[in-house]
Amino acid sequence: MSTTKLRVAVIGAGPAGVYAADLLTKSEPVISGAVTLSIDLFDRYPAPYGLIRYGVAPDHPRIKGIVTALHKVLDRGDIRFFGNVDYGTDLSLTDLRRHYDAIIFATGASKGADLNIPGVELEGSFGGADFVSWYDGHPDVPREWPLHAAEVAVIGNGNVALDVARVLSKHADDLLVTEIPDNVYLALKDSAVTDVHVFGRRGPAQVKFTPLELRELAHAKDVDIVLYPEDFEFDAASDEAIRTNNQTRTMVSTLTNWLAEEDDDDAKGPAATRPGAPRRLHLHFLHNPVEILRGVGADSGWVAGIRFERTELDGTGNARGTGAFVDYPVQAVYRSVGYFGSALPELEFDHQRGVIPNDGGRVLGADGTPVQGLYATGWIKRGPVGLIGHTKGDALETITGLLEDLDQRAAVVAHGALDAPRPGEVDRTEAPDTVVELLGGRGVAYTTWQGWLELDAHELSLGAAATAAGPVGRERVKVVPRESMVAISSGTVVEV
Repeated sequence: MSTTKLRVAVIGAGPAGVYAADLLTKSEPVISGAVTLSIDLFDRYPAPYGLIRYGVAPDHPRIKGIVTALHKVLDRGDIRFFGNVDYGTDLSLTDLRRHYDAIIFATGASKGADLNIPGVELEGSFGGADFVSWYDGHPDVPREWPLHAAEVAVIGNGNVALDVARVLSKHADDLLVTEIPDNVYLALKDSAVTDVHVFGRRGPAQVKFTPLELRELAHAKDVDIVLYPEDFEFDAASDEAIRTNNQTRTMVSTLTNWLAEEDDDDAKGPAATRPGAPRRLHLHFLHNPVEILRGVGADSGWVAGIRFERTELDGTGNARGTGAFVDYPVQAVYRSVGYFGSALPELEFDHQRGVIPNDGGRVLGADGTPVQGLYATGWIKRGPVGLIGHTKGDALETITGLLEDLDQRAAVVAHGALDAPRPGEVDRTEAPDTVVELLGGRGVAYTTWQGWLELDAHELSLGAAATAAGPVGRERVKVVPRESMVAISSGTVVEV
C-alpha cells in the first residue's frame, strides 16, 4: 500500500482550529496508514485557545471544560503549535503554499459588528467586543478602561451582551476567584456604575442568550435584576416557540418567574422603603435603538443618553416600530450586537457577511471556484453564530472536503494526468524544520506548546501567590503584555 504525505497548516488556535486539526489526526486515512500526516498550528497570539481565552467572560464555569479538552489535544504532541506568528505579516500565503499541501483558515471573528445610528462616535460609546478584549486581558488593547459612568446601556440580547452587562454590574471582589488580570480588577473596583440597562429589539421569547447566561445573572451578589411588565409581549410565533423549543420555554419561564417575584415585592410596600442592592441590572425588551444622545456645552462630545423606538411583535416573532420613542439618561453605551470577521491578505472576503467565501469549507477564488489547497472552518467560514457543537460540525465538513480533494488528486497523479506541479502548487519535498528556519531567519519570536506550558504554570503560580497573600483563592492571574507572555514562554524572568 502506497502512503501519501500530507502537510497541513492551520491558521488560528482557537476551538475551530484545534478541532479541525484533531479530526484530521483521527481520520480514517491517517489511522489506516494511507496518509502520513504533519500539522502545524499557527496563532497571532503567544497563547493558544483563541476566543476562549480572549472572548469569553472569566466567570463562565464552562470555560475550564473547553480549555481542558483543547489542552488534551495539543498536549499529545502530534500537532505543533507556533504562537505569536501573524498571518500576512510573519508568513504569507506564498510561504504557506511552499511548505504545506493544505492550509485551513480558522481565524474566527473578533471584531464587533457595527451599529449604524447617530452618536456612535461620541466619547462613552464603546464596542462590546473591545470591552470583552479588555477584561479578558487581550495583549493588543490598552490596559486602562474608563469606568466613570453611573448609568450604562448595553445594546443587544445575545450572550456577549449579557457578559458585558454582568461584568459591568458585578462587584470586582466577586471576580477575584476567576483568572481576571490585576489591572482589570483594580479598574472594576473603582467603577462608578450603579445601573446597567440591557436592551433587546424583540420580546422575551426571541432573546439570543442561553439559559446558562441568564441563570448566571441571578448569581451575582448585591445586584438586583429589574424587569418591566410592559416589555413582556408574546405573539403567535412566541407561543409556538415556547411550546416546541425547550430552551425558549426555559428562558421565558425564568424571566416571567422573576417578574412575578418583583410583583410580590411591590405588594410589600413602596420601593423607596425597601432595602435594595447597591447595583441594578435592568432587562428591557421591545426597544430599538435609534440615536445615542450627546451632552450640551462642554459635554457635547460625550454620551448623555440614548433614544429608542418602542417596538411590538408582528405575529411572526419579528418586531416593528410603534412610532413611540423613549429616552434613557446614560453616560455610556456598549454596543454588543454581534461579532464580525476580518479580511485576510491574499484571500477573497465577503464584506457583507464577514466571512471567507467558501463552499462547504473549500475557499473560493474571485471566479467563484474552489482554490486548490485552501480551506476554512469556524466563524470565518459560517459567520459568528452557533456554539461549540456547531464548530465541531464545521470542522468535520471541512476536513471531509480536504480528504476528498486529497483522494481526487492522488487518483489524477496515479493515472499520469499530472506530470509536473502547476503554478502555485506546493513542493512536498520541503522538510518540516524549514518552517522553523524561516521564522527564525525573519526574527519572529514565535512561541511553542512547551512555551505555553511555561506561561500556564507562571499564571497559576501568580494565582497561588495572590491566594496566599489575600482573603480570596485565585486559581490563576492572567499575564497581559505580549512581550511578557513571549518572554515567560521562552524562559526569561520578567516583571508583568
